[in-house]
Amino acid sequence: MASTGNGSPSAAERAHSLYEQIESATAKAFEQAVDKPSFGQLLAWSAENVAALTRIGADLADLTLRNLRIAGRADITRLARQLNRSEDKLERVLQEVEALRDELRQARGSASRGGDAPPPGLVHADGEG
Repeated sequence: MASTGNGSPSAAERAHSLYEQIESATAKAFEQAVDKPSFGQLLAWSAENVAALTRIGADLADLTLRNLRIAGRADITRLARQLNRSEDKLERVLQEVEALRDELRQARGSASRGGDAPPPGLVHADGEG
């Protein structure tokens, strides 16, 4: 950096020197603050407060959606479970229907080969049983 003709530092050099002094003083002050046990406790309290405020915000959003009669996260999860149960039941019914069709084919196949009447309770396509 340039100095003035009389050997004294220029304004830029003085500003830079002052900035470095302020920066080192600030760093020392922060180190002293962080070094104390109360800083850790303050940091823990702050983290707890942030977590609590986040939960309050989420609960508030759910309540707002519920009051507006819009499906919230819990409602959608409950509906998804009900839908999965219904799909499982329909799958079981489909398997039973396929098993009954196989039994009906076997019964009709043995009746046509043996000339016997179909087993009681089975209805033909024309409605006669």
